[in-house]
Amino acid sequence: MTIAVKPTQTGEPLFYLADEHPHPEGWSTPLGFWIYLMSDCLIFAILFATFGVLGGNYAAGPAPKDLFDLPLVAVNTSMLLLSSITYGFAMLTMQQNRVGATQAWLAITGLFGLAFIGIELSEFAHMIHEGATPQRSAFLSSFFTLVGTHGLHVTCGLIWLVTLMTQVWRFGLIEANRRRLMCLSMFWHFLDVVWIGVFTFVYLMGMLR
Repeated sequence: MTIAVKPTQTGEPLFYLADEHPHPEGWSTPLGFWIYLMSDCLIFAILFATFGVLGGNYAAGPAPKDLFDLPLVAVNTSMLLLSSITYGFAMLTMQQNRVGATQAWLAITGLFGLAFIGIELSEFAHMIHEGATPQRSAFLSSFFTLVGTHGLHVTCGLIWLVTLMTQVWRFGLIEANRRRLMCLSMFWHFLDVVWIGVFTFVYLMGMLR
């Protein structure tokens, strides 16, 4: 490996590795995004561990059986699962360079995501109306933190989705937009996997306590 020098437009020398092969534009984006997802995994792992420790401390307050509406949570879960399926269809139509179909599937994905957030907010509102606020017990504090953090991620994903739909509408399925859509796909499916853990660990196991 050798170091070469070439002048720049300003006359200043530029040092570079002579035998370094050129990298395509955006080649490091997927790697960087995987690193971000791994850091997000650590965040949710900490929140799951916190709930595992504090989830049984009700402070003489309401328990999961008193608060959770399991059929409603199951419907909410289906909304997020369906949104992952429709996003998969969006990726398939993107590969076929069908802009209109891609936009349609992305819009459907957004609607399922909005339904998920709407149901979750109604659940929170009902619990708070019943006096089950985050400061009521350690169980409720850890519950609102874990589920709320996931909901915040979905909300950010929806904002990202609308932004990318605008970019696709303006510039089409250029390489940069394809790369961004793939990153959002990884993020969206990651949230789906995390919610499966929430549904199982928080809701199903909570009802068995």
